[in-house]
Amino acid sequence: MILAKVLSKIYKKNGIILEDSSGQKYICGDPQKEKPITIKLLKENLKWKLILDPELEFPEAYMRNEILIENGSLEEFLMSLIENLGREEITTASYLSKKIYQSVRFISNFNLPGKARKNVEHHYDIGGDKGEKLYDIFLDTKHRQYSCGYWKKDTKTLEEAQQNKIDHIIKKLNIKSGQKILEVGCGWGGMAFEIARQKGCEVKGISLSKNQINYCNRKAKELKLDNQVSFELADYREVKGEYDRIYSVGMFEHVGKKFYNAFFKSINKLLKENGIFLLHTIGVVDKPSPPNKFINKYIFPGGVCPSLSQIVKPIEKTGLIVADTETLIRHYDKTLLSWLNRFMEKKDLVKDMFDEKFVKMWSFYLASCAAAFRYRDLAVFQLQIVKNFNAARPTRDYIYS
Repeated sequence: MILAKVLSKIYKKNGIILEDSSGQKYICGDPQKEKPITIKLLKENLKWKLILDPELEFPEAYMRNEILIENGSLEEFLMSLIENLGREEITTASYLSKKIYQSVRFISNFNLPGKARKNVEHHYDIGGDKGEKLYDIFLDTKHRQYSCGYWKKDTKTLEEAQQNKIDHIIKKLNIKSGQKILEVGCGWGGMAFEIARQKGCEVKGISLSKNQINYCNRKAKELKLDNQVSFELADYREVKGEYDRIYSVGMFEHVGKKFYNAFFKSINKLLKENGIFLLHTIGVVDKPSPPNKFINKYIFPGGVCPSLSQIVKPIEKTGLIVADTETLIRHYDKTLLSWLNRFMEKKDLVKDMFDEKFVKMWSFYLASCAAAFRYRDLAVFQLQIVKNFNAARPTRDYIYS
């Protein structure tokens, strides 16, 4: 079988057993375990579908129960596959399929305010009230952060990693008491609340998710921070005023390539002359590449992970200055695996809330992204951006002291 030959070329370390719909077994690579991971294809057409478009066909078949994984978990299989694959493509046909998809999507994808709202609602407002409960299941219990944690050498828990991330960003923003702060893409409000507590500042958060804004407003009253922190259902292009500090964590991936210039022009307009903007975004370490087809279709419609070059060019066009750049490597895989473990511990609850297909879809999303961050091309970029040299600090001592 051609698929077995393809997998054998990929597996330079360890291996798996591939079983087709007739029960014929193929050894791919050099399995080291007495009972190696076995991938069972229950449909005959998967033999060629997985060659032509594995990025979409594998997860869809997995969600339809047409692929079974034995002697190992989905996470273990994806980790071993991506470790062997690295930053290469599975097949030439897969690469061509992605390039065609990239071209079509560039023409068709316009994240105008109305479309951007629908894209956000697809993920964060899924299932109405159930969407809010879903995030309670796997996010950290302290700040409800849905972005990459910061794992120091002695960090043991997801809660610690997320507190580290928040503290790291607060230091990079170099916030002074009484300053006016804007968060573009406020999530569930945890970072805004922590900045208000630590620095005694007025913080405004915006989001396009009704679930998030409703949750944040309730939480602000519960924490007695509603006199310092406010939240608004708004697009970044709709915000007015001037701010001493602006930050955006895990939102830029939803902006869309056509609107990078508009995004940074908005930031430039909103940021005071001596202000600081902190951008935290997932990105690819390679040259610009197509978005993942499965993620785009099922998880984050309209989303794309930019390369560093795609971020910097529109910044230069606005006249803004990149004062500091940090790439966080081997942080998000740990975060995603923590989410995955918590999600799987409550999978029966998720199944009752949604269905089995949803459980498989989200477990594939979390596990595949963890593998991509550990072995493929994904990392997190943190850029500190200013309007003039006076706002920049000459050293990083203020961050690490």
